[in-house]
Amino acid sequence: MKLEEANTRTKEAVDFLVAALESGHSEVLTTYLGAMAKFHTYSFGNIMLIARQKPDATNVAGLRAWNSLGRFVKRGEKGIFILAPMVGRRSAKDVATDEPSEDATTDGQRTLYGFRAVYVFDVSQTEGKDLPTLTEVNGDVSGYRERLFKFVEAQSVELSFSERIGPAKGYSYGGKITLLSGMQLAEEFSTLVHEIAHEMLHRGDRRTLTTKQVRETEAEAVAFVVCQSVGLQNGTASQDYIQLWHGNANLLRESLQAVQQTAAVILGALPPSLRHSPQSRSKQTTAPSGIHARCVLTTGTTTSN
Repeated sequence: MKLEEANTRTKEAVDFLVAALESGHSEVLTTYLGAMAKFHTYSFGNIMLIARQKPDATNVAGLRAWNSLGRFVKRGEKGIFILAPMVGRRSAKDVATDEPSEDATTDGQRTLYGFRAVYVFDVSQTEGKDLPTLTEVNGDVSGYRERLFKFVEAQSVELSFSERIGPAKGYSYGGKITLLSGMQLAEEFSTLVHEIAHEMLHRGDRRTLTTKQVRETEAEAVAFVVCQSVGLQNGTASQDYIQLWHGNANLLRESLQAVQQTAAVILGALPPSLRHSPQSRSKQTTAPSGIHARCVLTTGTTTSN
C-alpha cells in the first residue's frame, strides 16, 4: 500500500468526523479524543481508523496476541483495519528491502517505503480466559502528579501556586505556569496538563496561526486525552471542538494531529497502564481494568494565551 493511499484512508476518517459534527453529532468528537487517550502510542492515522470503525474499542490486539493470552476471536467478528509501516534498508541502488543485499551500503539507513494492511480486534470481539487486571486508581493521582511535575520541570517551565489568580485555575506565560492553590488533585492535574499543552503547542510560529479560542480548545483537548488515558473521568467540554474550524477538514486534521502528538509526549512521561503500540502487541501480557476517578474539565479555565 502506497503512502498516498494510506493518507487517503486517514482523510476519510477525518472527513467522517467533520460530516458527523456538521450534522449536529458533536459526541463523535468525544469518541475520537477518547480513542487518542486509549491508543496514544498508535499513530494519528491509526487512531482515526480505529475510532471510525469501532468507536467503542477499548483494547485492541492482533489475532496471535489474543491467542497467546488464551482468548480467541468470536465467529463472525470483523477485524479493525489499521496500517503497519513497511521499513527496510535502502540499498545502493536506492531500493528499499528487508533482505540483506550485496548492493546494500554498510551504513544503510532503515526507511519507510510503504504500508501494509493489518487487522486487529477489540477485547469485546474475543472470548476466553479473563485478562489480568491492574490496580485501580480510585481517584489517587499522586503518582501521576509527581511525574507530571517532573515533566514540566524537564521542559524548563517554572511552576508556582497562588491564591491570587482566582477565579482562574491556571495561567501560562512563556516558560512559567501558575496554578490556583487548593484545588482538588484531579482538577489540579488536568489544569496543569492544559497549561503545559499551551507551552508546548502555542509558544512558536503556530501561535500566530491560531485564535485564542482555538488555543484554549486545543489545550483542553490535550487535557481530555491525557486524563482519560491515566484513568480519570472527564466532562464533555471538548465536544464542540469542530465548530472552531467551520468545517475546514484540513485545519481540523492539522489541529487534531497536534493534539495527539502533544498528548503522546506528555503521556510518555507518565507511568502507562498499558502500551498499545503495534510493536508490543505480540508481547502484551496485561490488559487495563476499569479505572475510576473524576477529572472535571471546564471551558472556564483561564489562561493568558
